Amino acid sequence: MIKLELIVQVHQLKKQGFKVAAIARKCNLSRTTVYEYLEMDFEEACRWVNELRTREKKLDPYKNQILSWLKEHPDLSASQVSDWLEERCSFTNVGDSTVRSYVRELRELYHIPKTISFRSYEALEELPKGKQTQVDFGEKKVRTTKNKWKKLYVIAFVLSHSRYKYAEWQEHPFTTRDVIRSHENAFEYFGGVTEEIVYDQDKLMIVSENGGDIIYTEEFQAYKQQRGFSVYLCRAADPESKGKIENVVKFIKNNFAKNRVFHQIESWNEQCLAWLDRKGNYQVHNTIKKRPIEVFTLEKLHLREVSYPLSFESNHGSSITRTVHKDNIIKYKSNRYSVPLGTYKPHGDNTVYIRIEQEKLIIQKTPEGVTVATHPLSTGVGQLIKNSDHTRDKSKGIKAYMDTVKESFDNSEEIELFLQEIHKRYPRYIRDQLQIIQRSLRDYGPFVEQALDTCINQRLWSANDLHDVSIHLAKLSEKEIPAVLRDIPLTEASSELIKEKASVRELDGYLRILGGA
Repeated sequence: MIKLELIVQVHQLKKQGFKVAAIARKCNLSRTTVYEYLEMDFEEACRWVNELRTREKKLDPYKNQILSWLKEHPDLSASQVSDWLEERCSFTNVGDSTVRSYVRELRELYHIPKTISFRSYEALEELPKGKQTQVDFGEKKVRTTKNKWKKLYVIAFVLSHSRYKYAEWQEHPFTTRDVIRSHENAFEYFGGVTEEIVYDQDKLMIVSENGGDIIYTEEFQAYKQQRGFSVYLCRAADPESKGKIENVVKFIKNNFAKNRVFHQIESWNEQCLAWLDRKGNYQVHNTIKKRPIEVFTLEKLHLREVSYPLSFESNHGSSITRTVHKDNIIKYKSNRYSVPLGTYKPHGDNTVYIRIEQEKLIIQKTPEGVTVATHPLSTGVGQLIKNSDHTRDKSKGIKAYMDTVKESFDNSEEIELFLQEIHKRYPRYIRDQLQIIQRSLRDYGPFVEQALDTCINQRLWSANDLHDVSIHLAKLSEKEIPAVLRDIPLTEASSELIKEKASVRELDGYLRILGGA
């Protein structure tokens, strides 16, 4: 009967002007199935549904076995049934969806409801005015004006007493700084701050929680102290402790964002604020049976005023932030870009700042700080853009390598200066530079010290220059060798040797060896 109703719904949506893709999304069907349903008229659909009821099913030979399992274990899931069929009956020629449908039909036919364990709840007294704010995050895929899908991220706030709400969207995942900025905007929207704020155990704010001892991220700890509010942290796997904000996030995603077309983030946030005024904070709340805006008018008097904005607010708007993932990459426009190994800190702030210059992606630890990595900007999607120098941390190896090179020189101050300069000028090629110096020491050892003096005096800061000067000095030394030899006095034995003449073989001997006449 359910399939027949679904076929009728597909035909009705088609008559209303919906396209096949839209019908598939609304009915949670594949487009192929929608086409099949549209080709059926009502009588054909009825015959097909009846055939489904009477035809033999793949799992019918195992019906009694499955029934015995369900009767003995009413809480047995369809996934477990599928596993037991494979383990105990060696039957694998069936899909998971088929098992789910078959188990559901058996439960309905033989009245075997699934045993569900649930947690008991009790209604709580309403919190006093100005006592608590609840905060949570969400994400939603929306369609753009270019008919593409885009994921947006939202942070939502709700005052627990009045249910007065605030929400803020952005195009990239939230960082700690984004969270702090959103708090400031929410406090301005509410006109003050409550005594405590309820959070989930989110890594943007909380490093760890052990038996009530909470360690915050460094940036959020400083912000909490500056604003002076207390934090109530939900226990792990306990979303009900902040049920108000959970419902608010669902409300925002399914009432405001659903089926809305995205143009740009500024207009999207403007529309969200207008929706809050029109619907989110004006509609009568189902629990308190009042409009949040009316209750908020009284609660606002109990909020603690926030007298000044934070200093980072003025220059934060132009910065694009990203989070370093545990595999030491950041994500930007559906691609992954590497950062040096060790950039990710398991219990630290993994926020970095990015900017685009001349088709290059520049990654920095702070907006005006030292560059962490530079990559060519990729025009594709799903790509990993990786710098070969990011495969391992070479800082310790390079220092040890430089110390080894220094030991080969007598003048430690000069070689220290030279190495510092080439490291400054050739940071990416410092290992190659050190190898060239070692080659110079091996091939032209007696001349390298003098070559080092020349390079420093002439401000030639390159290992290649050191090598070339060493070669030049060696060649000059070779030209002086004959003059030196002339000055060496001949001994009596050597003078006698000079007077000796080499023996001369007769020509006939050579002819016999060569086979001549």
